Amino acid sequence: MASKQKILIVDDDNNIAELISLYLTKECFETMIVNDGESAIPAVDSFHPHLILLDLMLPGMDGYQVCREVRAKSSIPIIMLSAKGEIFDKVLGLELGADDYMEKPFDSKELVARVKAVLRRYKMAPAPAEVSDVKCVEYPDLVINQTNYSVLYMGRSVEMPPKELELLYFLASSPNHVFTREQLLDQIWGYEYAGDTRTVDVHIKRLREKIKDHESWKLATIWGIGYKFEVRQ
Repeated sequence: MASKQKILIVDDDNNIAELISLYLTKECFETMIVNDGESAIPAVDSFHPHLILLDLMLPGMDGYQVCREVRAKSSIPIIMLSAKGEIFDKVLGLELGADDYMEKPFDSKELVARVKAVLRRYKMAPAPAEVSDVKCVEYPDLVINQTNYSVLYMGRSVEMPPKELELLYFLASSPNHVFTREQLLDQIWGYEYAGDTRTVDVHIKRLREKIKDHESWKLATIWGIGYKFEVRQ
């Protein structure tokens, strides 16, 4: 029997945390609850969660700092939870490495759906695939492998969260094809995303910080439309 996927719930409101745990337990997830940021970091090391549900407004170390600490050593998917719905807060959370952002109060079915969607995107291939099944694109000084979720840039491995890699792979798989932000949201996020299209801009910005323009290719902005992976002939 396959082991249950583990969800770490970090929320100072224990009533909300227990309710979330109940929803997820019914869906056959294993959960652990901590009520402050300081406890979240050792919990990650001991519980080894597959995903973290992280409240922003925590006593002591807030959710943003917890996200920074986790991202410094791991690419575990993080869904931020907050009563703060301003665009600034959403963009900051995504820039720090969160994979999704949900406003409180939220619908329990939507929360479970998002947890499952993020875990599906994060799941890596369990065994080596046949050559024909390998999802890999190569350009000078850049290799993007979506089968084992790895990126080699200028001969070195580059760490990036699943959605960043999937966005880069999707664009690079269709060189010189222009995609709108809405198309990229639909293709990469796979459901009707509750945020706005700035989510795509944030992820492109993070990719550009890690993958600089090359003489043979670049991530190009098509103003007023979207983005493309431009290959120079």
